Amino acid sequence: MEKLSLAIIGLGYVGLPLCLEFAKKYHTVGYDISKRRVDELLSGKDHTLEVAELELIAVCRDYELKFSTDLAHIADCSVYIVTVPTPVDKYNRPNLKHLIDASETIGKVLKKGDLVIFESTVYPGATEEDCVPALERVSGLQFNVDFFCGYSPERINPGDKSHTVTQIKKVTSGSTPQIAEKVNALYASIITAGTHMAPSIKVAEAAKVIENAQRDVNIAFVNELSMIFNRMGIRTKDVLEAAATKWNFLPFQPGLVGGHCIGVDPYYLTQKAQELGYNPEIILAGRRLNDNMGIYVANQVVKLMIRKGKKVEGARVLVLGVTFKENCPDIRNSRVIDVISELVDFGCKVDVYDPWADEGEVLDEYGIAILSSAQKPPICDFDAVVLAVAHREFLEMSLCPTQEQVVYDIKSVLAESDGSL
Repeated sequence: MEKLSLAIIGLGYVGLPLCLEFAKKYHTVGYDISKRRVDELLSGKDHTLEVAELELIAVCRDYELKFSTDLAHIADCSVYIVTVPTPVDKYNRPNLKHLIDASETIGKVLKKGDLVIFESTVYPGATEEDCVPALERVSGLQFNVDFFCGYSPERINPGDKSHTVTQIKKVTSGSTPQIAEKVNALYASIITAGTHMAPSIKVAEAAKVIENAQRDVNIAFVNELSMIFNRMGIRTKDVLEAAATKWNFLPFQPGLVGGHCIGVDPYYLTQKAQELGYNPEIILAGRRLNDNMGIYVANQVVKLMIRKGKKVEGARVLVLGVTFKENCPDIRNSRVIDVISELVDFGCKVDVYDPWADEGEVLDEYGIAILSSAQKPPICDFDAVVLAVAHREFLEMSLCPTQEQVVYDIKSVLAESDGSL
């Protein structure tokens, strides 16, 4: 393949690892609108912990990689890869603002023959129906005549050091058959796990949203099972372990469903389905159940406190973990917040401790001042302890319940607890 100049637009959990891999093959510019983020990367640091400090420094030193907030630095690139967030708003409606902004930014420097590839999760059709018009409007160029597009959904799993970007098979697509081949070859040059070329951009977009919608529905199923088994007085974990002895049983676990993918992506599919006049009952039912799990957990904790003779109003509760998954600093769409909010509504005094989360980010995003390691009181000082995230540090702590204290284990990882999902 010819020597290319690439620009990665957005340097978060998805963009940064991709940036480093492409830089090993091509001249690459990592572009972000956040000066703070770019300055951090230029200093050799990555607060997301997706890239090791030594690797970041080595790639910047040994390859043609530049980080910048200056649009002029990406003007000479011929391939633009967009990896910006696609969240939902407070009403769970898809929010494409970052994606449209990125498209308009690229439109300012787009040239004839350029290729724009989107990796952000969207509903089927968004690339050609929402992003392309923005590119055309700002650039004055014509789609599939002057410039071309591709779509290759991101498959980054934050905190996972085994399934890294090159180790996960990549779905690719293009706006014409020739461009599809070009996009596929580009990714095949860095993805050791291989690629799968979808027949159209819309198919690739749909594949991404159903990956996480499928997981969401399955987790909702076992969450509902946990509610049923709780009423029966049996542990969900014991039931799942017994059922898993059958070769084709799917090993899903109950829990809080947060993060930037599973708790968000299904809404992109359901929104599009509703626009087309179809109400997706199963997907939305799973979303409703999973979105209410935090409230369910808080109510279970309160019931256990009452059974132990605790006064709920003014009770001290320690929540361990606020990130959306274990051993990862990512706090996006954390559903632990739902547990905390419901306990506060009951009148509890809630403290939160998480050695992985950035205190400033949690305060800015959720208005919660989490405890530092120096501030954390002894476990025995609390009326109830909720293990919300299974960070390795928490697994090494002694959290066995006493006659006076409630311990609720959301992740079902403790040898002993008063309750769990």
